[in-house]
Amino acid sequence: AALLSPRCDDAAVEEAADLALRQINADREEGYVLSLYRVVSAREQPQEITGSVFYLILDVVDTECHVLSKKLWKDCNTRSAHSTVYGQCKAIIYINQARNIAHLNTYECTLQPAPRRYIWSVCPDCPVDDSPTKPEYLETAAGSLAKFNEESEETYYFSVLNVTRASMQWVIGPAYFVEFLIQETSCSKSDTVANISMCEPLPPEVAKIGFCRGSLVNNHVEQFVTTSCEIYSHQ
Repeated sequence: AALLSPRCDDAAVEEAADLALRQINADREEGYVLSLYRVVSAREQPQEITGSVFYLILDVVDTECHVLSKKLWKDCNTRSAHSTVYGQCKAIIYINQARNIAHLNTYECTLQPAPRRYIWSVCPDCPVDDSPTKPEYLETAAGSLAKFNEESEETYYFSVLNVTRASMQWVIGPAYFVEFLIQETSCSKSDTVANISMCEPLPPEVAKIGFCRGSLVNNHVEQFVTTSCEIYSHQ
C-alpha cells in the first residue's frame, strides 16, 4: 500500500504517537518516563484489510517520573529547562481501531542532557547534573534514606538500590541533590539495625521498590537533610 503523509497534528497521528510512547515507556526498565514534545515526522501505510502502520519520529523530553512508577506520560510533570534530558524516538506501530489493537513493532530512542553552556546561559546559579556515582551523592542518598527509614510506617527497612540522578549547588554551603531507587530488605523495623547495608534484599518477586528525592546541605555547624519517597508495589 502507498505511504501517506498525514499532518503531524492529525488526530490519528497524535493518537498513534500517544500509544507508541505509552508502550515505549512501559518497555523501558531504566531512566525516566518520556513525554511527547512534538511529532517531527509521520508516515501512514494503510493495511489491506483494516488498520494502519505508522512510522513516527518523535521529539521527547524526560519527566520527573521514574519508569518503574508505571505512570502514563501525560500524568507526569516535565522538568525545568535547565535539567531536562532531550531526545528523539523512532517508532513503528500498527493500529487497528476497529479491533482495539495497538502493537509497537519496533522503536529506538536516543537521549542527551541539555548542554552545560545552555544551562549556564539560562540559569547560571542552577544545580548542574553530575556523575551520580560520586561518594558525596551516595552519602547524600544514604542520609536521605536513613531519614525515610526512621519516619516511614513501612514494615521493613529499605536500602539504596542506585542513584539515578545527582546535582550540586552552593547555598549556605555545598548542597547535594539526589534522585535514587530503594529496595525493601529482610530487616524488620521492629528490630534495631546498626547498618542497613548489611540487610539482605527481599526476593524480587515480593520486594517493594521505591523512588526518592533527597538533599544534603552542609554549613559550618550542622547538616540539613530532606527526603521524599514514593513506594511501588513489587514489579
